[in-house]
Amino acid sequence: MSALLRAARAPPSLRARALAVLPRFLSAASYPSDRKYKASHEWAKLDGDVATVGITDHAQAALGDIVFADLPEVGSEASAGERAATVESVKAAADIYAPLSGEVVGVNDSLDDSPDLINKTPHDDGWIFRIKVNDPAQIDALMDSADYEKTIAEEAE
Repeated sequence: MSALLRAARAPPSLRARALAVLPRFLSAASYPSDRKYKASHEWAKLDGDVATVGITDHAQAALGDIVFADLPEVGSEASAGERAATVESVKAAADIYAPLSGEVVGVNDSLDDSPDLINKTPHDDGWIFRIKVNDPAQIDALMDSADYEKTIAEEAE
């Protein structure tokens, strides 16, 4: 999902939709400061050595109505920067990349019946999976909310 959900490879209709809604979400979105972000539009909230992972409000807005989430297997290993999950909207599918490396210790089972939670509350009830992080210092490589907002603004230019 890097560079606005891999816009270069996205169908023209998705690219146009994402760019059309972008100004509205740039001004309206607020990104929680207790999370860290990747340029590929995932967030991680570290609590001890367990990180909760989801996609940002920016990502869900670009995707549109999410109708399905393919979650990782609990017990599987996630590697930072590698695909860990997939979400599908009415117009596109997007890979969700693990922002940190570690063992998947939980998934949001609520997404089975209500994948739209990702649209409704992407930074809260719409979380996707949890990782027991191999090295909590990995989080330092991610962006804070201010830097993430700058990244989004640069993508829009």
